Amino acid sequence: MEIGKFFLVALLLALASGLVQSLDFTEKDLASEERLWDLYERWRSHHTVSRDLGEKQKRFNVFKENVKHIHKVNNIDKPYKLKLNKFADMTSHEFRSTYAGSKVKHYRMLRGSKAGTGGFMHEKTDNLPPSVDWRKKGAVTGVKDQGKCGSCWAFSTIVGVEGINQIKTKELVSLSEQELVDCESDNQGCNGGLMENAYEFIKQNGGITAEKIYPYKARDGNCDASKMNSPVVMIDGHENVPINDENALMKAVANQPVSVAIDAGGSNLQFYSEGVYTGDCGKELDHGVAIVGYGTTVDGTKYWIVKNSWGTEWGEQGYIRMQRGIDAEEGICGIAMEASYPIKSSSDNPKRAYLKDEL
Repeated sequence: MEIGKFFLVALLLALASGLVQSLDFTEKDLASEERLWDLYERWRSHHTVSRDLGEKQKRFNVFKENVKHIHKVNNIDKPYKLKLNKFADMTSHEFRSTYAGSKVKHYRMLRGSKAGTGGFMHEKTDNLPPSVDWRKKGAVTGVKDQGKCGSCWAFSTIVGVEGINQIKTKELVSLSEQELVDCESDNQGCNGGLMENAYEFIKQNGGITAEKIYPYKARDGNCDASKMNSPVVMIDGHENVPINDENALMKAVANQPVSVAIDAGGSNLQFYSEGVYTGDCGKELDHGVAIVGYGTTVDGTKYWIVKNSWGTEWGEQGYIRMQRGIDAEEGICGIAMEASYPIKSSSDNPKRAYLKDEL
C-alpha cells in the first residue's frame, strides 16, 4: 500500500477511535452539584479511574472547576476547542509537575551554552513548500505515551532520530526512549533533561536500539548494557536551530522533524482537543515535543504540526496544531527557543541480522 494511502487509512481509524474515547457534556450537566457528580462518575468509569472516598471528594472539586473552565473556553470564539480528557481531575500545577516535567529551562541553565556542531545546515534552504507533513511521508511513528514520568525530552529526541533515519534509509523504526531514560547520565530520566544531551549520547554510544528490544516502562531503571550495546540506528551528531527564529525553524522542519521545547503550563493546553492553539502559555520551557510539519488553515492561520507524548486520547489523536508566525520572536509557548535536530549523513546503520524479524 502506498504511504499516502496507508496514512489516510490510519488517520481515519484514529479518528474513529477518538470518537469512542471522547466524553462529551452539555450545559445541563453543569446545572447542579448532583448533575456534576453524575458527570464525574461517568468520567471515572470512562477512564477507569478509581479513587478512595477521601480523595474522591477532593478530586471532584478539581474536576468541577475544570469542567466549568472547559465549558467557558469552548463558548468563547477561539480557533481551538477543549475537552474532558484523562487529565480532568488534576489541577494545572499537578498536571504540569507530572506530565511537563522535562525542566528544560532548568537544565539549560545548568549546562550553559549549547552543544552541537555550531552550524545550521538548512540555512540556504529556499523555495519552502507551503505545507509539510512528515507523517504523510512515512517518517513518523505512532503517538506514544510517556505516562507519569518526566521523560518528554527522550520522546522528543526519538522523534527526531526516527525521522532522519527514515528520510535517509526509507525505513521507519520505532526507537527506545527507555534506553535514554536509563542510560543517558547527563539527563535525569523521569526528572527531566535536554534533547541535545540525548542526541550527544546517541552519537557517542554508536547509535540507539529499538523500542521492541528496550521497551518503555514509564519509570527510571538501571541501564541494561546488553540492550544498549545493540544499536540499530546511528546519527552523526546534532545541530541547533538559530534561537528565536521561526523562519529558520520552518527551514529545518521542511527538511526533517525537529525537537523543540514549549511551556506546557495552562489548563487550555492540558485540555486541548482540536483546532489551532493560539495561547494561554508563557516561555518557561518545561516540556519536550517535536514539530513534524507545518501548514495554513483555509482562513489563513499558520500553524506547526506538533507531536506530543501524552497518548492518542489527548488533542488531535496525540498531536496539537500550534500557531505559527506570531509576533513574538520566541514563537508560541517559546517553541522557537530550544529547537534542535539530529544529523545523519548516510544510510549506514549498525549491522543487525535480526532486522526484519525484530523491528
